[in-house]
Amino acid sequence: MTISTLTRNRVQTAAQAAFDTKAEQVRALDVSEHLALTDAFLICSGSNERQVDAIVDAIERTDLERPLRREGKGKGRWVLLDFGDFVVHVQHTEERAFYDLERLWKDCPQIEVEDA
Repeated sequence: MTISTLTRNRVQTAAQAAFDTKAEQVRALDVSEHLALTDAFLICSGSNERQVDAIVDAIERTDLERPLRREGKGKGRWVLLDFGDFVVHVQHTEERAFYDLERLWKDCPQIEVEDA
């Protein structure tokens, strides 16, 4: 099963907000074949805690509905936003290197996200 066009567009909306706030290494993965809980991950990072929080704030200000769940806000190290059909991971660059989510999910196809 692959992700729907609607989910792909929603991931792009969140990715554009991340690009607009100078997020680093913005990547999206189609995890629909491996997880029943969500269809895609959007992973991006910031170089400091304030930037991580700014990226999260920008994503939450998009026209996407409010996330179903939010974890880690205020700590500025790793914030998870669960939108149901996709999950956003905004990580500090140190957490990004340590947890290496792309390696853990390397069997999943990448979703093309572009900075307009």
